[in-house]
Amino acid sequence: MTLKIAGPDRFGTIELPDGRALGWAERGPSDGVPVLLCGGAGWSRWLGFDAPGVRLVTVDRPGLGASSPQPGRTLLDWADDVAHLVAELGLDAPRVVGFSQGAPFALACAARGIASAAAVVSGGDELAHPAFAECLPPDIRGLVDLVASDPAAAEAEFAAFGDPDTMWRLSVEGSPAVDRAVYLRPDFEAAFRRALSEGFAQGAGGYARDTVLHLSRWPFAVEDIAVPVDLWYGGQDTNPTHSPDFGATLAGRIPGARRHFLPEAGGALLWTHAEQIVQVDA
Repeated sequence: MTLKIAGPDRFGTIELPDGRALGWAERGPSDGVPVLLCGGAGWSRWLGFDAPGVRLVTVDRPGLGASSPQPGRTLLDWADDVAHLVAELGLDAPRVVGFSQGAPFALACAARGIASAAAVVSGGDELAHPAFAECLPPDIRGLVDLVASDPAAAEAEFAAFGDPDTMWRLSVEGSPAVDRAVYLRPDFEAAFRRALSEGFAQGAGGYARDTVLHLSRWPFAVEDIAVPVDLWYGGQDTNPTHSPDFGATLAGRIPGARRHFLPEAGGALLWTHAEQIVQVDA
């Protein structure tokens, strides 16, 4: 496994039309192929991946890292924020990658036509979709039902639960050996822990809102996405909030989507297969 973990090369914030700040970071050549990463639960812009020739832009969602909170926001509000960032940074038809809980945020950008292509990696599926009504683990089913019946209570519960150490433990404990080989590398652990620490610097509100949006019905139809979409799942992935069927249902709903199922890989595909993911011919 070739794995390189380095910090961002450039940092910044932009001011959005409503006065909020949106934090971003870049790694790789400034004239590289633009790829925008929607990271996992509670991450800040600090954690990304490296791939030759790629200008990777990582963005703090509202309430995380350097981005201002936006109470009551939706997935499509996020896409609007990204549209402003794309214009401000002069990103030319960027691809978007969504990892884990970042998947619906990436797909929202694709649905809005902001991205030229999308890749979902170990992605959190639309767990509130009726297709999963009978196949979710009981604890996840309970969370989906709570979000549907009382989203405010669910958001408060997630805020009380979430913190950097908890998110680190959830990522490592119970993960297969192929993932722990990534997460427990000293350089990766340091970068991941820093991303979580910065992600929760304003408290757990940003993470809590993200989790509600992930576990709700999505406010766009993936069936209407008109850009190429690739879905990447590892057969050893044990995270119950990713996808009950490793993206098969989601692939069937998105026109022309290509599903890549790697039986021997885990959930850490974003780092073990980064070059393969970003170089898919779209």
